[in-house]
Order: sequence, then structure tokens, then C-alpha cells
Amino acid sequence: MALSLNPAQKEAVLHDRGPLLVLAGAGSGKTGVVTQRIARLINEGTPGHAILAMTFTNKAAGEMQERVVKLVGKQATRGLFACTFHRFGLEVLSKETKALSLRGGSFAIFDRGDCTSLVREGLRTVSSGRTWDVGAILNRISLAKNAFLDSEAYATTVQDSADEYDAITAEIYPRYEGMLRSLQAFDFDDLVTEPVRLWRRIPEVLERWRKRFTFLIVDEYQDTNLSQVEMLRSLASEHRNLCVVGDDDQAIYAWRGADVRNILDFEKQFPGAKVVRLEQNYRSTEAVLTVANAVLAGSRSRRHGKTLRATKGAGATVKVVTMADASTEATWVADRIHKLVSSGEAKAKDIAILYRSNLQAPEFEGELRTRSIPHKLFGGTQTFERKEVKDMLAYLGVALAPESSELAVRRTINYPARGVGEAALERLGYHATAYDLSLWAAAERSHAVSELTDPARQGCREYVRIVNEVQRDIDSLPMAEAAKKLIDRIELKAQIWAESGNNLKAAARRWSGVEMVLRILDKRDKAFGAMAESARPSRRSALAQTLRIFMLREDTREEDQGDFVTLSTMHGAKGLEFGIVFAVGLEEGLMPHARTLDDRVTDPGPLAMGGEAMDEIEQERRLFYVAVTRAKEHLYLCHAVVRPVRGRVAARVPSRFLVELAEELIERIEVLEPPRGDAVVEQQGMGDILAALMGAKGPV
Repeated sequence: MALSLNPAQKEAVLHDRGPLLVLAGAGSGKTGVVTQRIARLINEGTPGHAILAMTFTNKAAGEMQERVVKLVGKQATRGLFACTFHRFGLEVLSKETKALSLRGGSFAIFDRGDCTSLVREGLRTVSSGRTWDVGAILNRISLAKNAFLDSEAYATTVQDSADEYDAITAEIYPRYEGMLRSLQAFDFDDLVTEPVRLWRRIPEVLERWRKRFTFLIVDEYQDTNLSQVEMLRSLASEHRNLCVVGDDDQAIYAWRGADVRNILDFEKQFPGAKVVRLEQNYRSTEAVLTVANAVLAGSRSRRHGKTLRATKGAGATVKVVTMADASTEATWVADRIHKLVSSGEAKAKDIAILYRSNLQAPEFEGELRTRSIPHKLFGGTQTFERKEVKDMLAYLGVALAPESSELAVRRTINYPARGVGEAALERLGYHATAYDLSLWAAAERSHAVSELTDPARQGCREYVRIVNEVQRDIDSLPMAEAAKKLIDRIELKAQIWAESGNNLKAAARRWSGVEMVLRILDKRDKAFGAMAESARPSRRSALAQTLRIFMLREDTREEDQGDFVTLSTMHGAKGLEFGIVFAVGLEEGLMPHARTLDDRVTDPGPLAMGGEAMDEIEQERRLFYVAVTRAKEHLYLCHAVVRPVRGRVAARVPSRFLVELAEELIERIEVLEPPRGDAVVEQQGMGDILAALMGAKGPV
């Protein structure tokens, strides 16, 4: 047992059996508690393979596993499963293909782009020329799935709704389900809901998984949704050895289905649960934490009471900086960063600029670039969402299972262009339907497809030849080598450079994503090679497993140890920490966001767990709290007096979360040059805004 645990941490680590809720405030050392609890269980005789530890990012799961290995050794952790919910669901589905009655024991995982294509296909069969927001329909389907509502139950639930999107979703959902089934595919939501459905249908399957894992440990529990809690309840219903760690004050993901009530009602859902509060903060100074506690003190929502206490010294006073306008804000922040970095007071990697929306990033990027300050924007297009990477992986997927990869065939058959355009694809599709064939089989017999042009037939023959060659490579070569030969065959690098035109930097960035995937494949080749021969999967099985994990967007980030300033949304910064934080754009309409400004309480609707209302303003407060608690030593809270809004310069009101802060907690800085150009100030006069900032003590 480590000697560095405080009494509350020690209590959580030593808890024996039964449900345990660890309320871990920001910076309270929760990762150490989780890993030392796992280590303690292993040291006291629980085999590693009997422990399931789940969280929300692959990086967090990997770090958890590595820290446990350091505590007890690699041999003792053999079989320990530290993973995300989706990765665990994938494990269950992969092991239970027979119970799922999957043809050939294989299935595909559809990402957001694939699912969007399915919804669009469904709309073509029901829409009367109306343009629909496909994302809104997909989000409703996702909520329905996570509430365990199939298309029939969903239609019943929304039958009295006046919302036209509820109505169109009720039409599309059964078609969407049918297309997934016909393609033998699962979407991301299915990775959690389908194992639970399977367990409900076949209790003996659930019993196998219950017996395998006798201790469950879950991090970031405040981010769970209904289906994830149902998965945990199913697994823990007999032994009840469920330990969850989280912080309801950092529940900021309701917009993607997370339900803060899971952590608030844990003691109701798991009677007899022990509750431990971690309130000692090891990250931030007393000055930062005093502001953080003040932010939460203004909350009107139900929460678990806890107050962070600093283990560091008093530290520098938190600065509230009033800027003349948005441009002044970006210039001042960049100048301050330049001074800190050039003087050696701080390294670029110790600094972050946090904002509510990515739309705020470009001005800061421009100012940093002007000063040659290295920086990195988080939250852009991820590597595995890039076209060239998806093209390469789609080719590998077709080679593995051509008969069940219709979307992948559609994606790759004319890339690079080989004469098989939309018209040819449509004719191939008609032929496949008429003769009950897969699209791949139709391409194989393109000579028999009527009305197909000679160039299209030649293109199909070329495509089939390439895929057949890739199949042989997969059977005879390591994954990375097979992928490299594929890249050469389709001349992917040349395609990237041609598509990027004269933008060499963009081309290099796109190619670097392909190279990153090759490095990951090589790494996994070595990992499979190090396995005992009896346990080593076949080359095809290894690639299938790897492609499925890729579809989860896991194992996709290589550690970047570069010295750069971080630009991130407040949501994206959760879990990170920096010596110096600039939280910018702290104005009504940006933070809290404009959609919450009427202080309305929004009903989550018929798909919510318990029917309680959710106050969006309070979620914005929690998001602001997350931003504040990213700072270790220095915190700047910035807002502008005027800012462009829909093409016009408008007066801005400081965020209510700033106005609520007592004067003795902060130091004010004013950078009030006149607005540049012929700014038209709307909504409220400058004097009124400053009066609100300097004098008001309640919400604006």
C-alpha cells in the first residue's frame, strides 16, 4: 500500500465488497485511487482477469493499465481488462457471434459517416423533396437506442409529439435498423446496447460474463448514459462489487446523452452503497480553488456537496481581464503568452487558451502565428475521420469480407477513379438486387450486368483484381506490409498530392495520418508476434480485430511531446491541466451559450430516464467550473466589451459567472482601447456594460 494516500483516498482503496461511490473533485488524485484499488485487489488474491475497469477514452484506459503494471508487475495484471465501454461491448459481440446468429461469425462497425449514409438512403425512400437535418435524425435514433427503444417502441413513444423531426425519425428508424441488419453491421450505440439485449435474451450468456468479472471499476461515472448503466447493472447484479468514481460538478456531456442523475442517484440504484468524498486538491493554488468553489456556490441544481481544499500555497490572484473588443482580446492574450515564453517564465506546453466554441479559435491562431508561437488546435478532424485513412481502411475491410462490406465497396470501387461512377454503381446495385447478390458479387460478374459501359466493366475488373491481390497479401504478410502494398497499388500518396493541389502543407498533413496508421499497424504486428503461438490469432483475425478497434477511434493518438500552446474548447480540455490558463470569450451568449440565455428549463423529452427537467444554464456553470479547474497556478478570465455578432459589432454583457465572483477573490485588468474601425455598438451602451461588470453582484 502506498504511503502517499490521504485518509479519504485510503478509505476508497481499502473498501472491500459491495457498491462504492467515490466523489472525486477536480485534481483530487482519482486516477491514483483507481489504480491503487486495482493493485490492492490483485495483491490480496483477486486475479487480474477477474477485474474489469472501464472509462471513456482509450488513452485513460491505457494509462490506468500502465500504472497498475508499475504497482504490481506485468505478470500479476495478466488478463486485466482496462477499456472503454464501447471496447468492452465489442469484446462481448466478437465472442458471442454464435449467440447473435451472425453469418460467418463476422460483422462490421459503422461510424458516423456510414450511419449518415444509411439515413440519407432512408430519406430517399420517404421524403417528399423536403430537406432534413440528417444529424438531428441520427441523434434521435441514438437517444432511442440508448433508452432501449426499438423502432416500434420509439414510434409509440413519439406518436403524440408535434415535432416534425420525431415524426420523420419514426419513419426512418425501422429502415435504418433494417439496413444495419442486412449489412450485418452495428453502429456505436449498438456496441453497448446489443450486449445488454443479448444478455436479456439469453441469461446463460450473461452468466458467463458475470462469472468472468467479479470486480467492476468505472471512472468518469458522471458521463454515463442509461445503456452504460444497464450494462453495469447486468454485470454487477449478483456480486454487487461495483466501484464508480466521478464528479457530478464536472458533468458536461448531456448534449451527447450523458445523464448526471446516474451519479446523483447511485445510492438509490445500488442500495447500501458506501460514499467517499475526495476533496483535497493537488493541482491548483488556493486562489484558483477559491474561485472554483465560488462558481459552484451559485449553483441551483441538485448536487453532491463537496468543497475543494488546496494542498498548494495561496498562489497568484485570479485575473479578470476586460477587453475593448474581440481583436484586442486575441492580441493581448498572444502578447502575454509571447512575454511568458520568450522570458523563460513558462514553456508553451504549460499554457492553454480555452473557449466555448471552436469558432473563437481562428483569431487566436492568427495572433500566435504572427508571433511565431508554437501552438496546436485540439478538436479538429481526427486522423481516423480523414478521407484518405477511411479509404485505405475500407479497402482492407473489403478484402477481409467482400460479401458483407457493401458501403466499403461503394466507397472504394471508384477510388482512384476507374470509370465506375454513380450511374454504373446504380446499375450494379439493380443487378445485385435482381439476382440476390452482394454488390461485390455484382462487380465480380460485371460482364453480365446490362447497360454497363465498357470503361465501367474494365474498372470493375481492375477493382476486383486489386482486392484479390490485397486478400493474398493479408494471408501472407504482416498487417503493416499488406497495407503498404495496398497504398502502392492504388497510388494513394499520389492521389493525396493531386487532390491537395499546390497546398503542400495540407498534403503532408494528410499523408502523415496515413503514416500514423501504418505505425499503429506495425506496433500491433509486433504485439501479435510476441504472443504465444497457441494464443496468436490468424493474420485475417488479427486484421479484423484491428479494424474494429480502429472504427472505435481508439489507439489513434500518438503522444505528442512537443512544446506548443494548447487551443481547445472547454469541453475538449476536460481531464487536462496547465500551469497557465486563459479562459476567453466569457460573455453572455458565449458562456453561457446563447441557447441557454432565457434561463429556460429544457425537458429532455420522452426518452429521458426519470422525467426530471435539466437546467442547461447549470450545465454551462459546470463547464465554466471545468475550465477554471484546468489551471494549476495562473488563471486569466477574459471578456470583451464589444464583439462581432452575425456580421455586426455588438455590445457584450460579461458572463453571469464572472459577475457572481466577489471582488476580494479577483484582480481586475482593463484593456479598453476604443473599438477598431467604425464599430456599431448595439444592444446596450458601453457605460451600462461596465457598470454591470463593476457593480452587479447577481446574474445579469
